[in-house]
Amino acid sequence: MAPLDLGRYGAAIAPTDGPELVQTAVALEGMGFDTIWLTGGPLTSLDQVADVVRATEHARVATGILAIVRWTSDDVAALYTDLERTHPGRLVVGLGGAHGPDPIPTLEAYLDRLDAVPPERRMLAALGPRMLRLARERSAGALPVLVTPERTAAARTALGPDSTLAVQQLVVVDDDPDRGRATGRGPLGFLATMPAYQANFRRMGFTDDDIATLSDRLVDALVPSGSPDAIAARVEGQRAAGADHVSVSLVSATDPPPLDEWRALAGALLA
Repeated sequence: MAPLDLGRYGAAIAPTDGPELVQTAVALEGMGFDTIWLTGGPLTSLDQVADVVRATEHARVATGILAIVRWTSDDVAALYTDLERTHPGRLVVGLGGAHGPDPIPTLEAYLDRLDAVPPERRMLAALGPRMLRLARERSAGALPVLVTPERTAAARTALGPDSTLAVQQLVVVDDDPDRGRATGRGPLGFLATMPAYQANFRRMGFTDDDIATLSDRLVDALVPSGSPDAIAARVEGQRAAGADHVSVSLVSATDPPPLDEWRALAGALLA
């Protein structure tokens, strides 16, 4: 399958119910980000995805991710079909979130019902080897999150050259290391309790103590902080390790992150 062109860099944002979602997406497109990723957890309606596609002009809009236990295949197919008719080529459907005793068969069955969305316009959240294999076989590629460049290189090898590897990189723009780590621990506090993430942290060499305490070592590796130039270098490190695309997720002491922080990061990353 031909790789999906997401551009070099994307911006991941958490949907909100107010007008700020569309306004932020339009601003990020104007800064030069190639793809706007919409975080699935805070999403309250698939209409939010459609609103971002319709408000922007050329950037791809990707869901990162839609949990299949929450959104039916019929609803996702209807969203894709409608937007493909009016805004062809703009929507990429990122899927994951299969839970229960048999997550892989559950996701496979969901994909079987999703014929309206062609495999070349799907991305799958993937960390472990079985999910990476499924992403290679049933979609355009994989979207891993919270991975080191070394793990990115391993994912590149597992996917092969004909799949898209889009890495989501959490970052904090803050020159103060202690303050930056404190901010970075925010999203890690929840994710580090999930078995799939814990297993992947162990694959990357982190100890149970690192995971339980959210050690400086773990935070520095997975949610780097620093100046915009330092962050840009860390992001580029993911591409050097084999990522075709990096989705930047800006973690800030202010929620949502101020556009000024995005502009500073875009200035360093997209120059």
